[in-house]
Amino acid sequence: MAVETFMRLATPYTDEDEIREIRGVLDSGYLTQGPKVAEFERSVAGCVGTKYAFAMTSATTALHLSLVALDVGPGDEVLVPDFTFPATANVVIQQGARPVLVDIDLETFTIDVDDLAKKITPRSKAVIPVHAFGLSADLDPIMELAQSYRLAVVEDAACALGATYYGKPCGSLAATGCFSFHPRKVITTGEGGMITTDDDLLAEKIRLLRNHGGAPREGRFTFEAAGYNYRMSDILAAVGVAQMRKLDALIGRKRELAARLTERLEGIDGAEAPREPEWGGHIYQSYVISLDDSIDRDQVIGLMRQRGIETTLGTYALHAQPFFARQYNCRPGDLPNSYRAYRQSMTVPLYPPMDELDLERITRTLRWAVESRGN
Repeated sequence: MAVETFMRLATPYTDEDEIREIRGVLDSGYLTQGPKVAEFERSVAGCVGTKYAFAMTSATTALHLSLVALDVGPGDEVLVPDFTFPATANVVIQQGARPVLVDIDLETFTIDVDDLAKKITPRSKAVIPVHAFGLSADLDPIMELAQSYRLAVVEDAACALGATYYGKPCGSLAATGCFSFHPRKVITTGEGGMITTDDDLLAEKIRLLRNHGGAPREGRFTFEAAGYNYRMSDILAAVGVAQMRKLDALIGRKRELAARLTERLEGIDGAEAPREPEWGGHIYQSYVISLDDSIDRDQVIGLMRQRGIETTLGTYALHAQPFFARQYNCRPGDLPNSYRAYRQSMTVPLYPPMDELDLERITRTLRWAVESRGN
């Protein structure tokens, strides 16, 4: 019997196009933020449909600079979904503001609008809905609440380049959109991020603050603010330019694979495939399933690894993490939907080069792990 190779959770798709783009930058001698960054920004802005796009070092710095540009600071509260990577809340803390943790909807893993409404206070300054795993949050009711309470909205679209909400691109629907180009995302630059916006004033602030607070004047910089060094290099942007040419094909392939995997999962009791709500537009940056409460998710992850398949949790319930529990006096389960998702969600491999044999291997191994628990 042939030994099956280890299946990683995700592998970025690259080819000779990225090599050519990088070689062109190296040959030019212009390695820091320059013409290739500008080309990458134009490509992303065109995809998202915004006037501006600013390349950053990561989605985290994109979120942080968005809050800085929106004047979020000490005494303010920012509402964030509890079920997210800690960066979404960390940037709030870094501004001296307080993250207010909001429960999620288990059908979509995105922020629960009813709980959001209950947690708005006179100190609320902004809300950061997260487009979880490549699926947009339900933005219309969020934007209505934000307008009613004069809240700024920052889209955490780290996983959602190419995702849509009722046909409108994520990243174009609020004050800013923040994207990630980490290797697990639909396209990658290795590390990197992007802020998109249509707001002229925010764009001016972001442009200034991204580059040490310096504004070009008569051939040199005049420093008008205590800014940051959040610039992307032209080498990383070169990878991004090549990746953007593949974006539609990569998303199309992931959606095709997701549909086939969903069909295969229907026969596995206790495992629920991700659902696409009425607004659609899911790009399946990650394919996250839910396991019944009777199933030990961590045991399943371990059993899958024994059979050579890498899986992981969906993401984190912030209120159950030591820092947030200690800092904000939270106990595990205070946000029940988020806590359940944290304990029972599982990400399985899904990336464009996969084929039918890979999908069969995933479902066969998952069925063994879930139904027999390896016995």
